[in-house]
Amino acid sequence: MAFAFLWPRPVVLVEADPTGGSAVLAGYFRGTREYDVGIIELALSALSPSDALREAIRLIPETHVSLLAGTRSRTQAAALRDVWAPLAETLGQLEENGQDVVIDAGRLGLSGSPAALMDAADLTLLVTRTNLPALSAARTWADAIARPPGDLRQSGILLIGEGKPYGATEVSSVVGQPVIASIAEDAASAAVFHRGSQQPKHFDTASYVRSVRASIEAIHGVIQRRRSALLAQVKS
Repeated sequence: MAFAFLWPRPVVLVEADPTGGSAVLAGYFRGTREYDVGIIELALSALSPSDALREAIRLIPETHVSLLAGTRSRTQAAALRDVWAPLAETLGQLEENGQDVVIDAGRLGLSGSPAALMDAADLTLLVTRTNLPALSAARTWADAIARPPGDLRQSGILLIGEGKPYGATEVSSVVGQPVIASIAEDAASAAVFHRGSQQPKHFDTASYVRSVRASIEAIHGVIQRRRSALLAQVKS
């Protein structure tokens, strides 16, 4: 949610977590906005993938964020097995219209995980804190997001609370993936997006928002550098 709301361009936020239930509707909207349409309706639609996506997303009022709400229940995840690949292709075409896409893929290894969406993404980020239990879990899943050498698409780590206790260099060494960006650990500020809480004082200038904006810049930089390198290879 923080990435989507602070993203500099219009963005589609896709809830692809197979656990079920919309974290945005239950969290940011605090349950005041009922489920209307989402990824299940997209899967059942007889329309073309692009038209079905257009019908299934909803613009969050007074923002540049469009939401594709997730499944209502974990039992619905299996029904999306054949949806992820065509959805990935359709989402990839949105850039031509000036839209980017942020995907919440949930925890890795769950039944119904959107592997095709992750495979098609410009950048896949494994989110972890820096304590030993978190890093131990992240290390076991690093190979699941790894890209082969020369692949246009990339993978890396997004840290929460860098330096508590370990820093980016130490984390990268342990997990075996580059640290792309870090977000400050600030529960009160994060709750604005996670639970629809009231903004604390100096929210826009606090370390949390500044770190999210810096992370977005880092993400764009990584993607653009890789695209430029690929273009240079093609020209040569």
